[in-house]
Amino acid sequence: MGNRRDFIQKMGLGLFAPSFLSNLDQSNFLPLSEQSWEEIRELFPLQKSRIYLNNGTFGPSPKSVLEAIHLSFQETNETGVYGNPDSGRERIADFFGVKKSEISLTHNTTEGINIMAQGLPLQAGDEVIVTAHEHAGSAIPWLNRAHLDQIVLKVFQPSDTQEKNLEIIKSLVTSKTRAIAIPHITCTTGTVFPIREIADFARERGIYTAIDGAHGAGTVQLNLRELGCDFYAGCFHKWMLGPNGSGFLFVREEMLDQLQAYQVGAKSEKSWKLSVDEREFGGYVDTAHRYDYGTQSTPMHVGVVAAVNFHEEIGRDRIEARIRELNDYLYEGLKQIEKLEILTPEERESRICVVSFRVPRMDYREIASALSQKQIRIRGVHEANLNAIRVSTHIYNSKAEIDFFLNEIKRITS
Repeated sequence: MGNRRDFIQKMGLGLFAPSFLSNLDQSNFLPLSEQSWEEIRELFPLQKSRIYLNNGTFGPSPKSVLEAIHLSFQETNETGVYGNPDSGRERIADFFGVKKSEISLTHNTTEGINIMAQGLPLQAGDEVIVTAHEHAGSAIPWLNRAHLDQIVLKVFQPSDTQEKNLEIIKSLVTSKTRAIAIPHITCTTGTVFPIREIADFARERGIYTAIDGAHGAGTVQLNLRELGCDFYAGCFHKWMLGPNGSGFLFVREEMLDQLQAYQVGAKSEKSWKLSVDEREFGGYVDTAHRYDYGTQSTPMHVGVVAAVNFHEEIGRDRIEARIRELNDYLYEGLKQIEKLEILTPEERESRICVVSFRVPRMDYREIASALSQKQIRIRGVHEANLNAIRVSTHIYNSKAEIDFFLNEIKRITS
């Protein structure tokens, strides 16, 4: 059992790896064939009777991740040795191109956004730029901060190109602007913002950049150092294909003493004393560990490391290319259906993993219900009153599944 457990924890694909992957040269970009992607599909326990097109909500884990989690739960319960969940932090940091000291372990993207929204040094009248397409996990934390401290949220409607979105943000900046808090990729239409250019612009003006990265990790080859933002909240249960209840917050080391930690506990402090005679708080640790505290789930973090390994074994470049390939295929297919209004930008730099559309005079719930009867899972988009259908595809999807979906949309709209 021990050898098998160690093997799976070290290798993202574990015992489930198809033989062709062992021969791939990870130093070169070598596209995979449709047959190879079909073999990779076999690494997932997804039911074949259903077509799952909702990875933007939840990314089903491959078998190797599930096995790693199971074995870790089994080991901790058999031995009573809970282990060290911090051991995966360095692996996570390396995957995102930053220091271990800049990564806080969270449970989801929303938790990271709350830390950002609550912790930034903002006062009444300070302005924060946000979009009209925020997920509830971002909108509510920032609305809450506005409610508590009377900061001002300046809301804009995303446009259809990166250049236009950059110009809109620049036009909204005033002497009172303190933060730009936007998604890397919107949950509504999958619009990709030019975060690097926005971060460069903001830093020159002393403006914080606090990014909702729920759809960034696992799609683009995310290097947070190169991206240049101050803060980035993400999760592992979507595009990273990791376990539920696992996320991260990146805090650029120069920003640690500017982002106040409010929820703290064991491991977030340097030292403390509390007795009848002594009361002393020794300050926060000098890392982003100050934002996570208490008992963490060792099995969940073992699963996260397995998910990271899974991506790297296949090749991050191949995964991004496949996500883009399926996105292009879906987008072009939807363009052929006359009655649709595609909401996702056509510009390739402004999309990667999501295509959203609506049908005039049809409620999105009606369309979703009809698709569900054909065992197709999508997400309705109610945010911003879009009344839309969102389709999000990952590497376990096939062009044949997309074709089936497109034929059903033609039938529903005819």
